[in-house]
Amino acid sequence: MLIKGVALLSGCYILGQLLGETLGRFLNIDANVGGVGFAMILLIFSQNWLEKKGEFHAEMESGILYWSKMYIPVIVAMSAIQNVRVALSSGLIAVLAGIIPVTVCLLMLPIISKLAPKDLH
Repeated sequence: MLIKGVALLSGCYILGQLLGETLGRFLNIDANVGGVGFAMILLIFSQNWLEKKGEFHAEMESGILYWSKMYIPVIVAMSAIQNVRVALSSGLIAVLAGIIPVTVCLLMLPIISKLAPKDLH
């Protein structure tokens, strides 16, 4: 079961990276745009789907939790290799690629909270 959790996480990561690369090419940017974010969203949705089906077990969760502890160091390492000055000077699209997803997520919070079951409030 631990392996299934790691497999779920790695599958979401690979799909997220493919989506990020595809979005980067679509926007004509030579970079991965939001691959890790897509991976996290896929992981959340797939975990919820497996929980609803009764297929998500505590052992699977331990495989995901192990790598979630590694998430912050990985993000810090990824941020260290990015050149923010070049991204800002390259044009408005790089700035919008960061601002738009954050804004959309913030705007979705009230909608998601209204859709949540009342016993969670």
